[in-house]
Amino acid sequence: MLDKFLLKHLLVPLDGSPLAESVLPAVAFLARKLNTSVTLIHIIEKDAPEKVHGQRHLKLSKQAEGYLESIAGLDIFKGTKVEIHVHEEKVSDVPKSIADHIKELNQDIVILCAHGNVRLHGMIFGSIAQQVISRGKTPVLLINPSAKNLSGEYHFKNFLIPLDGNPDHEHAFSYASGLAKLCEAKIHLVMAIPNFGTMSGEVSPANRFLPATTSKMMDMLVTDAEEYLVNLKEKFKELNLIISTNAKRNDPAIAVLETAEENNSDLIILATHGTKGAEAFWEGSITPKISKISKIPLLLVPV
Repeated sequence: MLDKFLLKHLLVPLDGSPLAESVLPAVAFLARKLNTSVTLIHIIEKDAPEKVHGQRHLKLSKQAEGYLESIAGLDIFKGTKVEIHVHEEKVSDVPKSIADHIKELNQDIVILCAHGNVRLHGMIFGSIAQQVISRGKTPVLLINPSAKNLSGEYHFKNFLIPLDGNPDHEHAFSYASGLAKLCEAKIHLVMAIPNFGTMSGEVSPANRFLPATTSKMMDMLVTDAEEYLVNLKEKFKELNLIISTNAKRNDPAIAVLETAEENNSDLIILATHGTKGAEAFWEGSITPKISKISKIPLLLVPV
């Protein structure tokens, strides 16, 4: 399994703002640990505003090239192969252009800034990440802006993987196991079982009329979830990873965030459904909820 896990290229879209640059310490860490190259990309935007995120906007190719070269020359990238790419033809749809470059430049992971002002959140977290995931192939790592100094150390040591019993979603665990081996990280698996206050509309009427029965049923589900996670852990024991598990009674998003705090998680890894489930995924899943509340990086792995 680990022999098949091979990453060669990290794609990092930058717009010239310090906000977008906040992903760079994570990029440098992964490049060292995974022994990958890094491609810094800037898309020239049609009718671009004078400023973006309060900073000057890179509107000229030469200006963008100089900027990317300065980033490539940072000390954190010493020993790492860093390439730059400026898409000179002005485009109206920047997210689509970045998504198209993933295939063109043969990239394995896209690393994006996840939050910021309304425009950034809408463009980065919504459009770019959704378009990448909808293609169903390339994982997307979303990093929240941080106050980390660019020369500071960055680590991914504790992975958290939420699961729901769907075999398709076990792909996130399979992917994470290879990544954890290379990053020398621990893995924690969590499964959330709703409590009375967080159950779906279809189940809640039974909850009100048969509370004792419902409670017993949910307790049984917790036991089943714990057994499922332990069995899944056993499948990966040959990798000699440190893997822990637990099942929680709570709303899934809350359960994930509580578990992340308890385990000092520095990376949450979630499986996504690619093309068929892209719209439903972004409208109804726990991912946007986690991103809005948590500062922990999210790695979205297409099924």
